[in-house]
Amino acid sequence: MKHALRHMGLAGAILVAAAPAFAASSPSDPLKSVMWDILRDQYFAGAPVVFDAAVKVTAPAAEDTRAVPLSVDATALERVVEMVAIADLNPFPLVMRYHPGNAAPYIATRIKIQQATAVRGAARTADGVWHVSGVLVDAAGGGCSAPPASYAQKDWADHVGEVQARLWPAGEDGVARLRLRIRHPNDTGLVDGIPAYFVETLQVDAQTPGGSPTLARIDSLEPVSENPVYSLDIRPPPDATALILRGRDNQGGEIRATIPMPPPGAKPAMSLKPVGQPWSVGQ
Repeated sequence: MKHALRHMGLAGAILVAAAPAFAASSPSDPLKSVMWDILRDQYFAGAPVVFDAAVKVTAPAAEDTRAVPLSVDATALERVVEMVAIADLNPFPLVMRYHPGNAAPYIATRIKIQQATAVRGAARTADGVWHVSGVLVDAAGGGCSAPPASYAQKDWADHVGEVQARLWPAGEDGVARLRLRIRHPNDTGLVDGIPAYFVETLQVDAQTPGGSPTLARIDSLEPVSENPVYSLDIRPPPDATALILRGRDNQGGEIRATIPMPPPGAKPAMSLKPVGQPWSVGQ
């Protein structure tokens, strides 16, 4: 029940559209999506919304509808406190929420696409305004309802939660690129008899002598691809010795990895956690 209420099916969304809402005052959608007014009410209700080319959304035509590259770049805006990605015509339109914290407002991942759709990125600035942009993605369809390829492997369950991460040295601006890959089926639950099973939260903390401040958090949902991959631009404190990745999936499975900070000019640091073995860290 909680799962169904959180996402609201199309029938529920239509009821929302029938109620007095913000459609009349909504800016005209450049992508001309039939779902815009409904999604605006559902995800931005009560907040000012502007279409803004300062938010850069990149998503190519879907060669593989199960893993379409998507990036949302709001670095041209100041004081971004939250970002979202939305695929209008997906069964679950909301792809993820990103709380950049001290990180740069940029995130890249891969997502499932059910059919040709508008794909949007939105960034909320500290004044409460949502800045929205997007692109049209052409797709043959079926990415959300296809069963994960992981299930064809007999030992897939033994590898759930494994993390691979690469961390580049910080530049002069203090920003370090972090790339993550988590082994997980990220099943939408749209196949009969198979429950939804996906990574739900990921948090990046800094390991410092004085504590572990949180640098960024991702609230991930069903449309993120199997074996999710993320690229973030982190601003670690100068005294950080490592980054700590913590997370969980919607069935309570834990995710954890330690990524050492590389010295300036070094190759990217890498962390790998084999299941059932001690932490293994190398270059």
